[in-house]
Amino acid sequence: MKITERAEKVEPFYAMDITRRALDLIHEGHHVVILSVGEPDFGAPPAVREAMAAAMDGRPLPYTPAKGATALRERIANFYHDRHGVTVDPARIVVTSGASSALLLVLAATVESGDEVIMADPSYPCNRQLVETFGGHVVSVATSKESHFQLDDAALAAAWSERTTAVMIATPSNPTGTSVPFDELAAMCERARRHEAWRIVDEIYLYLSDPSADGAPPRSVLETDSDAIVINSFSKYFGMTGWRLGWAILPESLVGPVERLAMNYFLCASAPAQIAALAAFSPDSLALCEERRRELLARRALVLEGLDRLGLPVTVPPDGAFYAYFDVSGTGLDSWTFCERALEEAHVSLTPGRDFGVATADSHVRLSYASSSDEIAEGLRRLGVFLEELSAESL
Repeated sequence: MKITERAEKVEPFYAMDITRRALDLIHEGHHVVILSVGEPDFGAPPAVREAMAAAMDGRPLPYTPAKGATALRERIANFYHDRHGVTVDPARIVVTSGASSALLLVLAATVESGDEVIMADPSYPCNRQLVETFGGHVVSVATSKESHFQLDDAALAAAWSERTTAVMIATPSNPTGTSVPFDELAAMCERARRHEAWRIVDEIYLYLSDPSADGAPPRSVLETDSDAIVINSFSKYFGMTGWRLGWAILPESLVGPVERLAMNYFLCASAPAQIAALAAFSPDSLALCEERRRELLARRALVLEGLDRLGLPVTVPPDGAFYAYFDVSGTGLDSWTFCERALEEAHVSLTPGRDFGVATADSHVRLSYASSSDEIAEGLRRLGVFLEELSAESL
């Protein structure tokens, strides 16, 4: 029996592989500090949990429309109006089974064989796999600390070709936690628009971003490009990873095609999760999410100070998300070996740079500070001991 070349060639998501080994060690009785997964330890806001419990009282839970429950799409549209002053027609919003499903639907609707899609290196690995699933070619643009490991308009212009049909931008980024300056984001969107190419912007971590110098909240791409495709999620800011609920905001021309694809691929996102998610936008839930964002800032400070003390430089400090991308080249180990040994010898789980591209594959490691401050402090202590033992080996 035949297995497709697509399935045989797909790369693993190394963060999940590392975590699987960490869970094996935990099952064996070890205490492993998990700093490899972008999963906030807060959980869903209480109002969301209560709404889910109420929804599971035995009432019928039929399918919602393929685009998602109307009430939830309206609530998301109101959120964009309140946060960004933009008007989004709820009909342009598709609620999905996590942001991954939103990306799958969008790329199924926009990428054909031979199309080139430009994205930064490093970037979220599943984006590359999804583009290639539909026959597209990923043009990975090596970035550097000078550009905050992000695409900018000059790099985009240099990478552009007659086959380019889309640019994918994540701001803030996984794995670096860094953001694209808004004027650069606007310039890249304008360049792509002039070439009639799609602008696919991942804003999954947007609401974990630092405010601007004047205290203004982070800005959505919709404030400069109303026809950009926006991907977002309930997983990160709202702490609802396992609920598997996300959304996409689409230009009008994509709404019908994406809706038909959603009908065929998924029918709809989980009905009870959609019902419960309405409570994520209550004043109490949003206030709690802001408290948690500030707690993540304290964890970031703990991580940056600790890594600096250990001689593991974070060349570009994060300004959003909950990741620090640090350089291990001074240890004498490549990032994969560093992560393997840190897990087996120090019982600290981290993610190697090979997950995110080629340019920093061997030199950098991602640390997630979505775990508690106590766990972070213990992880840093263990890394210190591990580094001392590495140093002793070389004597």
